[in-house]
Amino acid sequence: MNFHARRVTLPAVTPLCLQKRVIKVYSEDNTSKAVEVPSDVTAQDVCQLFVLKNHCIDDHAWTLFEHLSHLGIERALEDHEYVMEVLSSWAMDTDSRLYFRKNYAKYEFFRKPLDFFPDHMVSISSETNGMVDHCDLIQTFLNSSTCPEIHGYLHAKEQSRKSWKKSYFVLRRSGLYFSNKGTSKEPRHLQFFADFSDSDVYTVLAAKKLHGAPTEFGFCVKSTKCSSARDLKLLCADDEQTRTCWITAMRLLKFGMQLYQNFIQPHQKQKASPMRSISENSLVAMDFSGQKSRVIENPSEVLSVAVEEGLSWRRKSCHRLSGHGSPSTAQSSVLNIAIHVAQPWFHGKLSREESHRLIAQQGLIDGVFLLRDSQSNPKTFVLSLCYMQKIKHFQILPVDDEGELFYSLDDGQTRFTDLIQLVDFYQLNRGVLPCKLRHHCARITL
Repeated sequence: MNFHARRVTLPAVTPLCLQKRVIKVYSEDNTSKAVEVPSDVTAQDVCQLFVLKNHCIDDHAWTLFEHLSHLGIERALEDHEYVMEVLSSWAMDTDSRLYFRKNYAKYEFFRKPLDFFPDHMVSISSETNGMVDHCDLIQTFLNSSTCPEIHGYLHAKEQSRKSWKKSYFVLRRSGLYFSNKGTSKEPRHLQFFADFSDSDVYTVLAAKKLHGAPTEFGFCVKSTKCSSARDLKLLCADDEQTRTCWITAMRLLKFGMQLYQNFIQPHQKQKASPMRSISENSLVAMDFSGQKSRVIENPSEVLSVAVEEGLSWRRKSCHRLSGHGSPSTAQSSVLNIAIHVAQPWFHGKLSREESHRLIAQQGLIDGVFLLRDSQSNPKTFVLSLCYMQKIKHFQILPVDDEGELFYSLDDGQTRFTDLIQLVDFYQLNRGVLPCKLRHHCARITL
């Protein structure tokens, strides 16, 4: 009896990492784009994809946000998180979305820990018996052998009730606790509230309206398996700085050294392969009027050179527009009004409330700003600027000087021929503002 070997061809199996999935991502104006990505794609990978597709300047602030409308909460995905794992936790038939937008505050606590962790809220746990030095604060969070502690009062929504109760909370590496006896941290007085091994921290978008919270500074701890609002562990702080401190500390305790790796990775890549980027330190005033260019260090000279260059540019532009030797005042004014419209920091007829929302979404750190039309005076503009986690508004007034139109933030003391010059100047000089302009709020259409 003869036996013949038979070769069987099995279908090729595509490795999981090479399988493709389609995800939909939204921008600030709610336009969306569906893209095909690998199953192991990270949040940073998706951001890089949209940065390239939309020709954005990569300043390492672009972030992917998870927005859960049915729960009224959202959070910034960490750069290393796998997007498909996040999507797999979403409940069916809910309006859950991914948003692509700026988040300037994402890693700011590594640069300025003092702005994020007030002295009265931070200490080393009772196990080490001492106060933490701010110089070593971040290292304390990153070092698994030490025990950082955040403490202070928070409002917590009581389970299955509409009422909120103010208690003294303590955040340790083992989890979040509240004291049932004043500010006592004795083990017998501390009750467990939440841990972060299988949970994430979200910002509550309308805490007063949705949950009857005492303030709008709400946040919550949500289990990855939770899909109902009644399962959220809701908290509320008395001010923005307190909320930011708690949320930042929870991120550090959950992700630890991985956050620091996320923070330094873009800078390491930039050293190896320099790319176009913008930072406050890269902006330098230059004078190109002579045979050789030079750096201008005197702020007064910066202003005079900027104004002179602006006047010269405007005269040339108006000459081209008129086709004659003498530009008209009307043409000059129209040119000044129109020149800023295409700038990414200008947001047109944005309301005061919308400007607050946009700046808060893109990071409440010093120097985040935008320009918009004034609602109360059609002929003026408004600079909205974040400083000390609060948003301030400065009116930009038009100044007429013998038929020449200028703009000023200080009643005509410092004048600019257009809004672009004004922004450029205050990016280099604080002037009458509480801080320099550092990061503009950007909206893109996908």
